[in-house]
Order: sequence, then C-alpha cells, then structure tokens
Amino acid sequence: MHWQQRETISLDDRLWREAPSVRGLLESAETLTDARQAFRGWLERIEEDAATDVLSGAERLDAAQQAEAIQTLRRFLSTPNEAIAETSTLRTLWELARGARDLETVAGFVDEFTHLFRAVHGRSGIGRGWLGKDPDVVARHLEHLPEVGRRAGKHRSQFLDEAAERVLGRASAFPCGLDEGLSSERREHVMRIRDALAASEWEWNSWEWQARHVLKGREGFNTLRKLVPLRLEEATAVHEAVRAGIPWGITPYYLSLFDFQSSVRTNDAQVRAQVMPPLPLVQAMVEHQSDRNTALDFMGEHDTSPMERITRRYPHVAILKVCGTCPQICSYCQRNWEIDDAMMWDRLPSREDLDPALDWFAEHPAVFDVLVTGGDPLILPDDVLFHALDRLAAMPHIQHIRIGTRVPVTLPMRVTQKFAKRLGQYARIGVRNVSVVTHVESGLEVTPELAQAVAHLRQAGITVFNQLVFTVYASRRFQTVATRMALNRAGIVPYYTFYTKGKSEHRDYLVPIARILQERKEEARLLPGIVRTDEPVFNVPRLGKHHLRAAQDREWIAVRPDGRRVYLIHPWEKGIAPVEPWPYADVSIRAYLERMASLGEERSDYDSIWYYS
Repeated sequence: MHWQQRETISLDDRLWREAPSVRGLLESAETLTDARQAFRGWLERIEEDAATDVLSGAERLDAAQQAEAIQTLRRFLSTPNEAIAETSTLRTLWELARGARDLETVAGFVDEFTHLFRAVHGRSGIGRGWLGKDPDVVARHLEHLPEVGRRAGKHRSQFLDEAAERVLGRASAFPCGLDEGLSSERREHVMRIRDALAASEWEWNSWEWQARHVLKGREGFNTLRKLVPLRLEEATAVHEAVRAGIPWGITPYYLSLFDFQSSVRTNDAQVRAQVMPPLPLVQAMVEHQSDRNTALDFMGEHDTSPMERITRRYPHVAILKVCGTCPQICSYCQRNWEIDDAMMWDRLPSREDLDPALDWFAEHPAVFDVLVTGGDPLILPDDVLFHALDRLAAMPHIQHIRIGTRVPVTLPMRVTQKFAKRLGQYARIGVRNVSVVTHVESGLEVTPELAQAVAHLRQAGITVFNQLVFTVYASRRFQTVATRMALNRAGIVPYYTFYTKGKSEHRDYLVPIARILQERKEEARLLPGIVRTDEPVFNVPRLGKHHLRAAQDREWIAVRPDGRRVYLIHPWEKGIAPVEPWPYADVSIRAYLERMASLGEERSDYDSIWYYS
C-alpha cells in the first residue's frame, strides 16, 4: 500500500478514535446549525462529567488542559469568530465526519483535532512531562516521594542532577564559538579568506577594511563560491538576488563562521540562514520591487512615523533610524523594504541630515527612551555618530539611550576599547543609562572576538542585551538553551525572544507560536532565572510588541482546513485604550514538525507542542 494511503487511513482512524461519539453526532447532523447544537451539547456533557471527577497528581494538570481545550472548542463554535477567522472550523469537522473532505488536504487540521480531543478527554499527558516519558525516572521519583527532611533533600538533588545532565546533554549538541576546537578551525578559515582577499593581519582586524570588503554583488558571490561549498538552492537564490539587485551581503569576518567543508548545514545552519536568502524570499522581493515600501512594510512603519527617521508606537519610547544600510543583510530583516544594499557608503548621513530628527526628540519631552537603530548605527563615521549622541545626551528628558546594532556579531573589531569608552561617556550615574542591544542567533556566533567587544562595552559601563529571532533554525529542542548559556559566558543579557515576523516572504523561517511557548516552559525554565531573562514577544503590525507569555492577551479562535491556527491577538493598549485586536493565521504545527524532521529532528521530541496555545 502506498505510504500516502496508509497516512490517509491512519489520520481518519486516529481522529475519530479519540472522540467516536462526536463522529456520530456530526454525521447525523443535517445542517451546520444542527452540528453546532450537537457539538455544543457534547461539550457541556464532557464538562459536567469532568466536574465530578476526583483527581490527584499529574491528573490535575491534565484536567487543567482539559478545561482549556473545552474553552478553545467553544470559541471555535462562535459565529463572530468564524467571520473574523474567515473560516468555519466546525464546518470542516462536520464535513470530515460526513466524508465530504479529502483527508490528504486537511492533514494539519486532523492533527490539531486529534490532540484537542485527547485533551478534552483528559488524555493530553502534559502532567507527566518529557522526563516522565522515561519509566525509570518516574519509578525513582515515586519511590522517594514519601520521604521528608534531609533524606528527601538528597534524593531530590539526585533527581535534579539527572535532569541537569539531560539538559546539558541536549544543549551540548549545539557548539559555542568560544570552544577551543571551533575557534581553532575558524582561525584556519580566516587565513583562507585573507589569502583570497590579499589581506594582512592588520587589515583583517580593521573594521574599515572589513566594511569595505563586504562580499556583495557579483564579485562577492564569486568569492563566496570559491571559499565555501554551496547547495544548489543557495547558489541559485544568491545568483537571482544579485541579478535583480536584491540586498545581500556578508562581512569577511562573519564568513569565517561558515562550515568550509560541507554545504549540508549540519554544523552551520543558523549562521547560513542569517545571510543566505532562501529562494522564496528573493522571489517575493523581486515581485515587490516597485511597491516594496508598502507591500513589505509588515510593521506598518509608514503609519507610525511622525517624520522621516522616526518611528513611535509607545508613549515614552521612539526609534531614531540613523541610516538605511548594514555591514551585512539579515535574510529575515524587518526593514527589508527600505534596505537597498549592504554597506552603502554613499547612503550614510551627515550630521546635518540627522538634525531634523534630533530636533523632534528635543521637542517631545515625554519620550525619555530612544532606540538608535537603522540599518546599523555603529557603521556611521565617529563624528556623525557622536554628534547624534551628543545632542541626545544634552536633552534633560532623555534617560536611556539604546543602540540597536548587530556590529558585535558581524563586525566586532569596530568595538575597540577606545570606542566603547567614548560610548560609555554618555552614561551618567543616576541621570542617564546607555545600553547596546545586539542580535545573536546561536552559540556559533558567540566567538572570542564578540566576547572581547562585549567586555569593552561592559568595562565602559554599558550593558549588552540580546534579541533572538526564533526562526526554524533556532528552534530545535534545547538549542535556545545552549544559546542562552553561550550568551551568559560572553556577558550578554537575554532580552527578547522574537516570534519571527509573519511576513509571507519569510515563510521559510516561521515557527508556530506554540513552539515558542513550549520552549519557554519545558526548556528555558530549567535554566537559572538570570540566564533566561528574555521575554517571548510578537510584533503586531502598527501596534508593537505583544507579550506571548500573557495568555489573556490572545485567543485561539479557529483552525483553518490546512491546519493553521487563527489567533485573535489583543493589543498592548488593552485595558488602557480602545484598540482593535488583530487576527493572525499561524504556520501549521504539522508543517513545522515535518520541517524539523527534514532537519534531522525526532518528531516525538515535540509531542507536547499541541497543548500550548
């Protein structure tokens, strides 16, 4: 039997085995209205039965999941929610029960309801946890549960040792650039790049030389192909980007972080994913070359910009975009609609160019936190950068200057001790704080060079924070745990874990909201609090940061036939001012798990993902 036939049969069996009575109810319903009434009645009976159950231990946690699943299914029955989601979840389920749907086209939907039905019957298994899958762990835990006092403390410590070993074992699969073996290998890469670019050691360590030798355009592509093996799709995508004038670029230093032996991405997936644009992204950029300022502006910055170079979404914070270029281009850049190329020296502003925007800050005393960003502000000439900072520091109402930059990761030699000391002069105890917010995606990027740049900043009194974008390539089990541990070694404080922007051109990077919640609870939670200070957030178009940890700020209102959950995301202004919530169709969990399997992950490692919403 063909595997697709086996999958079709197993999908059908798996779905209705979890709730056989529902199939009968829906099958006999003549209309969608009848189906709605029958399903609502079934939910009420389930809830009444659950209210009389006497539970203990892990069963209580499954019961909490049961209550949440019941409420979720009730939201699916709401006709206003159907209008918002532009789909009727109940209709799809009704048609499945009546055999009016091709299961192969709704596999993601079936997976969602298989797990929803399990949860509704108190069978989610969430109470056992991923460690609870090991019968030996459970047996030892139950054996010592009745103990008290010192004896209990010793056995508890033994259990925690075992849990810690599991965590460290999983995290060790993701190397850190501070490890000597990897550092030694990369020193060899540096020599190969220097030979190819005829660079002396002094030139290599000069940020100006690095910035002037960014690999971009056709010449950069040819150099890249000579130095590292590329997959056909990588080469095709970059070739198309170069041909169409789509922004693309890599600093020589960052190139040294690549795997020079293989193109399979086993050892450098996160690094390559940063700068090697996937073909769908390039095609979308080409399609919208003429209207990208509106079509690709996912965050609606045009609607939150009171004047050129300024973005403002919050009462006390505003963004100052000092330039529109970077040393290299992040493939999933939020501002890909206004970046024309890497390191465009002729696009760097003069002091006079920045003055109108700086005047705006002087005229708005309510704004006491300014984020200086771009592009990347640390590629500005010193006189221009320090002119802007001088003016901001002279404003009595500015209490915090944040510098958003990826230079410590892409061009760490820019942050010398002298440069950091100059930045630190803008911090005044009790008056004004200065911080740097960078963007490290993986431990592979945490190198001795980055650690030295961070040390210079910290010695100058500047705290360095990190914003990690939770892409497919950063979302493996315990991968972000390893990244946080690497950041801690380098003295960087985790700040935000960003849900990848839901931009259509970035679909190759998207991860379900459920995965970022699962990571937070089942992986990050095992780290010391100071190592996991980052907050999971979703940037809502035109509105700003939505804290994903706050479950009361979103509603799961539907499942589309293709398995994508539809959320109604509440604005940060909730409880403050009347602002409309925003509907968002997520990437399907099934599609995500298939993607992870293609990257070598075990799907069973992610079993509990279905129970996070």
